[in-house]
Amino acid sequence: MAIPDFIRELRAVAGHQLLHLPGVSAVVFDDTGRVLLVRRADTGRWAIVGGIPEPGEQPAAAVVREVYEETAVACVPERVVLVQALKPVVYPNQDVCQFMDICFRCRAVGGQARVNDDESLDVGWFSPDALPDLEDFAVSRIKQAQGDAPTWFEPVTAFPG
Repeated sequence: MAIPDFIRELRAVAGHQLLHLPGVSAVVFDDTGRVLLVRRADTGRWAIVGGIPEPGEQPAAAVVREVYEETAVACVPERVVLVQALKPVVYPNQDVCQFMDICFRCRAVGGQARVNDDESLDVGWFSPDALPDLEDFAVSRIKQAQGDAPTWFEPVTAFPG
């Protein structure tokens, strides 16, 4: 995956140490209820679209940009599906990141789904009843986005003081 310039600049100072970063992901539905997925170039696995907001970029704008950059599909965010701190990830170069993911349910409003950058090997629309093999990350977000449940977040079980 392409490393944003601002992350490269941080890494020049921080080295491989843990960086806490914002992340956005999108569950995009078309008018027939199909889900937009990308087959990632780095893992070869099918996934929902995701990425990192640029400094100062609002999460909803970042998700619209990421969906378009990766798939050439224009979308409109409809609601926040979940907010979740993910487990730290150690990359092959030993960089460590932990993302705070904000997942949006989005509606496609234009464009033709296609590979639009080097981050994806394939792009396609899938019926929620006929999804390819996906990580739990994507499956849970698709399920949450299909309903009208309130935004999901990890329940608070301990209180300060």
